[in-house]
Amino acid sequence: MDDHGESAALGAGLSGALTEFGHRLMARVYYADTDFSGVVYHARYLEFFERGRSDYLRLAGVHHTELAEGKHGERIVWVVRRMEIDFRGSARMDDILTIETRTEDISGARIFMAQQLKRGGEVLVEARVEAAIVGENGRPRRFPKEWIAAFMPKANG
Repeated sequence: MDDHGESAALGAGLSGALTEFGHRLMARVYYADTDFSGVVYHARYLEFFERGRSDYLRLAGVHHTELAEGKHGERIVWVVRRMEIDFRGSARMDDILTIETRTEDISGARIFMAQQLKRGGEVLVEARVEAAIVGENGRPRRFPKEWIAAFMPKANG
């Protein structure tokens, strides 16, 4: 059954968009994201930030499934090593949020990212994330050189 291009139109914004600074993703707050008072439960912000990082990787050409399948020579995965979060405000049910992600630095096996979750122009939550790439044996793997241009656009532009 032909969907008359609807799938392509709907999917176009599903992963957000790459920007000159990194990545931007829009998300709605659903009932399941909130506590009994209609405010986003604090742990849900981690999930919004994870979506932002995952879609940033996807649009930059790095797919979790390909990494796990060993497309790059061995099975590798991303792990969050450290995360620092500042809660400045609260999101509420039905809010439309923007998750912005940018790479601050890449060093060896590690990538350092800064993220903001906003409602309109108001920054509600900020996070700094240190993630690493590890192989099947759990040992760190150097960040591939070909990925640096995708994740450090300002340094290469």
